[in-house]
Amino acid sequence: MRRPLGVLAAVASLAACSPSVSRPPVEAAGAVPEVTAPTSTPAQTRKPAPRPAAESDECRVSVVRPNISALRIQTAAARRGCVHPALLRVQVKRAVPGTDPVVKSGATRKNRIALRLPCKQGTYYAVATDYRGGTARSNAVRLTCVTPSPTTRKTETPATPERKASITSVGTSLENEVVRLTNAERAKGGCKPLKHDARLRKAAFGHSADMAKNDYFDHDSQDGRDMVDRMRAAGFTGSAWAENIAMGQRSAAEVVRTWMNSDGHRQNIMNCSYTLIGVGAAKDAQGQLYWTQDFAAR
Repeated sequence: MRRPLGVLAAVASLAACSPSVSRPPVEAAGAVPEVTAPTSTPAQTRKPAPRPAAESDECRVSVVRPNISALRIQTAAARRGCVHPALLRVQVKRAVPGTDPVVKSGATRKNRIALRLPCKQGTYYAVATDYRGGTARSNAVRLTCVTPSPTTRKTETPATPERKASITSVGTSLENEVVRLTNAERAKGGCKPLKHDARLRKAAFGHSADMAKNDYFDHDSQDGRDMVDRMRAAGFTGSAWAENIAMGQRSAAEVVRTWMNSDGHRQNIMNCSYTLIGVGAAKDAQGQLYWTQDFAAR
């Protein structure tokens, strides 16, 4: 009986080395254990990878409602009380009929991110998401792009006298309505009316038209000029300067009311030392109005 046992042992050894044999061999009763022992060293068992620790219950995502600062729309998002890092993404969306477009987005692996974008009148909200499932959405807010005017600058009057403008009619009817309403507000504070100056109007309209054409909103032109540079380029000289700008208001009454509701703009309008004004109103391709008021004294 030893010979059949040897055959079975060979088959058993072959089966242990060859995984392609599907049926296991049958051992004879009383066979010794060594007969079925594998001829190769078993593979080492891998330790399971440790599971990442759960995120803290205190982990929260927050987002700030969009607001205007320094001629820009801004918002910010943060992760607070979180143990593990995660990608944090924030999007600024504009509320419109249909699908709300994303006008600005950003992401970080830090716990805080801030976004800034050029001011354009409309209704905006912000959405923040981290890639561990946290999310937050701000309330929608309507933003009007009116910002405090720059600090008033005083300069010495040049020795060369200024020649009088040859233009007898200054500005459009819309611009002259702004002048009329501005003088009406000044009268309430005891200030004398401002005269619509042709050169100041040229500087004001040129700036409004430039903002409308190039889709920006700022007291400084994109070529680096400020309000004084523009007034001088228009041929005006004087001893004091100031400027108000606005965007999106649909009428003279609306823009003057908006300026009067802003401390910086109201101070320029109610400054009794100014004697001259230039008003420029220009539309962009979508019909939105850009407004500029230039003030000066002589």
